[in-house]
Amino acid sequence: MTATKDSDTDGTRPTSAVPDLRYSDAEEQLRAVVRDLLADRSAWPAVLAGVDAGEADDAALWHTLAADLGCAGLLIDESRGGAGASYREAAVVAEETGRAAACVPYLTSAVMATTALLGAGDDELLGALAAGRLTAALAVGFASMPPAPGAGPGSWPVRIGPADDGDAPGVVRLSGTVTGVAGALAADVLLVPGDGVPLRLYAVDTTGAGVTRVPLVSLDATRPLADVTLDRAPGRPVASGADAARAVAAALTAGAGVLASELFGVAEQCLAMTISYVKERKQFARPVGSFQALKHRLADVWVAVTQARAAARYAAACLATGDPDTPVAVALAKAAAGDAAVLAAQECVQLHGGIGFTWEHPAHLLLKRAKSASMALGTPDRHRAALAALVDLPPPGG
Repeated sequence: MTATKDSDTDGTRPTSAVPDLRYSDAEEQLRAVVRDLLADRSAWPAVLAGVDAGEADDAALWHTLAADLGCAGLLIDESRGGAGASYREAAVVAEETGRAAACVPYLTSAVMATTALLGAGDDELLGALAAGRLTAALAVGFASMPPAPGAGPGSWPVRIGPADDGDAPGVVRLSGTVTGVAGALAADVLLVPGDGVPLRLYAVDTTGAGVTRVPLVSLDATRPLADVTLDRAPGRPVASGADAARAVAAALTAGAGVLASELFGVAEQCLAMTISYVKERKQFARPVGSFQALKHRLADVWVAVTQARAAARYAAACLATGDPDTPVAVALAKAAAGDAAVLAAQECVQLHGGIGFTWEHPAHLLLKRAKSASMALGTPDRHRAALAALVDLPPPGG
């Protein structure tokens, strides 16, 4: 522990020790297992074939990752059938799914929906998620941050109506449309914030009456989006009031933080692919990587990727311990990793020359994943603005 001066007292106050951002042996072992699985089951030709066939969600791969490897239950405690791990381990898996541009709903189900249910304390759904029997998604727009939890009526698009005769106690009927929901097509259960005071969170069976999911054409075909329409669909309450608000807020914060690790994985893969290519590609009897202009560009990418790694690891560490600095860490990580991934992916396409622009090469998949993920759950600019407010930075010219 260290001590710093506290203006409210004449003594000192303890502050938490700086977390160790290095990967533990357990995290590296988890990475190796996940990487081997994705190399075997989600190699580039397989991903490209799935995208060509319009089958972005790889159900078989997700079942193996979720149930057989136990990645769906990383954040769930052992008493509920999970692994009892933390966001550090969850972030390692996200790095690998980003590197492979894997077509699995890991972020939306194992991180965001699971975090919301942990806040709600729904043991039944958590047990099913941990076992890999169910996949869930939080029914909020993925392209931008939804309204702040706890906001007044009109902030959420789904309205709450009275139950029908014969409905189970507590069940209500939900109506409304949520646009651009990630993970909705693969989900068995939707967690839907219902508009009203207080805020309520409902579980909705996607196979039930009144639920329609319309696939969207999105930039990143490896993470499909859908418009979700509820027409008096039955919803079971899982949290209400302050509990629901905290659950949704925690899910969005965790999603942005772990998405930063996914973006770092994309950036690291792009850099590695590009370095390997410029070492082999020759012009004028020399590897093109020996040209000074390319060295400078790759050095800029390396600096951005290294900074993104540090920021993403710190965000994961803060999420894991519930550190009060979590909002700052997540905003910083999402901004830094989003910019780094887009830069690395753009340079990957450019420095691969003509082959980098072809459909057969995986560079375009990484570029699309980088760009779409950088805009999801808040763009880098929005997170920088949030960061400025969190640390009391004055606006430009202020």
